[in-house]
Amino acid sequence: MRVLIVGGGGREHAFVRAVLRSPSVSEIFVAPGNPGIAAEPRTTCIDVPASDVAALVDFARKQAIELTIVGPEAPLVLGLVDALTAAGLNALGPTAAAAEIEGSKDFAKRVMRASGVATADWSAHRTLESARRALPDGPVVIKADGLASGKGVFVCDTRDEALAALVKILDGTPEVVALIEERLSGEEVSVIALCDGEDALLFPPAQDHKRLLEGDRGPNTGGMGAYAPTSAIDAAGLGSVQRDILRPVLREMASRGSPFRGFLYAGLMLTPRGPMVLEFNARFGDPEAQVLLALLACDPVPAFLAAASGRLEGHDLRFRPGAAACVVMAAKGYPDKPERGAVIEGLKEASLHADILHAGTRLDEAGRLLADGGRVLGVTVAGSSLADALSHALRACDCITFDGSQHRTDIGARELERPSP
Repeated sequence: MRVLIVGGGGREHAFVRAVLRSPSVSEIFVAPGNPGIAAEPRTTCIDVPASDVAALVDFARKQAIELTIVGPEAPLVLGLVDALTAAGLNALGPTAAAAEIEGSKDFAKRVMRASGVATADWSAHRTLESARRALPDGPVVIKADGLASGKGVFVCDTRDEALAALVKILDGTPEVVALIEERLSGEEVSVIALCDGEDALLFPPAQDHKRLLEGDRGPNTGGMGAYAPTSAIDAAGLGSVQRDILRPVLREMASRGSPFRGFLYAGLMLTPRGPMVLEFNARFGDPEAQVLLALLACDPVPAFLAAASGRLEGHDLRFRPGAAACVVMAAKGYPDKPERGAVIEGLKEASLHADILHAGTRLDEAGRLLADGGRVLGVTVAGSSLADALSHALRACDCITFDGSQHRTDIGARELERPSP
């Protein structure tokens, strides 16, 4: 079987590692990939942007690709899965209409309201005047409605902070929408499910760390690290997420003529009122993919194919005991203005302790590995325990050097501090 993976970050590198476990897969192509992905066995990177729908469909048809896995959100919203399906090709991911659950936060809120799913109260605004009138005193969350690579959310303590966020979003660009949301309190958990349009297989619950700095301080990022599983939510809680959140949303999407197939990410807040949805993403989270795919103890390709064709019944996913952790190493200036071009060294020694998944890297003409994005590397370990995984990941981070690199040393700290059950 030949598989095409669309994307070029750490999530896609993790997908490559997972798909390589399958004895049925003879060759993997990645568009566009990165140097770390290109070094994997049976894997070829192709010079096609993830956003070039026509070129990707043409490549998949000519190469007789039997499964395409779409990693990032942008090609989903552009309709890549629609185009592949129209060409008679198997694609794992939602259609453009179904991907609106991430492409528009206001749309997602309306889906949740229609399906009876618990979420924060909100209002949507197209003008600063409208938003200013609706803005309450006290803490709120301000969100840009469209895709923002995980950086369109502003958690505000004061009205002045909220107004500044609204000004940043509603800058006069036509069709821009901002959401003012009730600020929930509690612990955040990521629950990711493989969906076939009607039902879902859940991955273990994970927690990511969105703030740049230790102690969950600083600006929001695309994610500075993650671990799984988390004990913040138990089996009964996951059952309620499946019953009261995922299945109702899948039914609602199907009733709208847009059944959701692919990876549905539910960002949850565990509140005194129960789990409440902060957001949905239409794809696997990053860096959650790095830890959850590392925990797989099975060949995932049959389930991936089944989900793509709408027939998950009879399939399952199995996971190894223990825990996995990913520590992201980011470029100087991230998330505002990441600097590119720093030479990366120490990967050979680091790889003795961890899997080094490439996110934003490139090779220069001399063959040196350079930082080429905000999040550069995902240092990932699956271990016997979270403490074991984190110890090895941080040891590997200590081996890696590039100018201005940033990483957090407190990934998973909350989990390690929990009292034993």
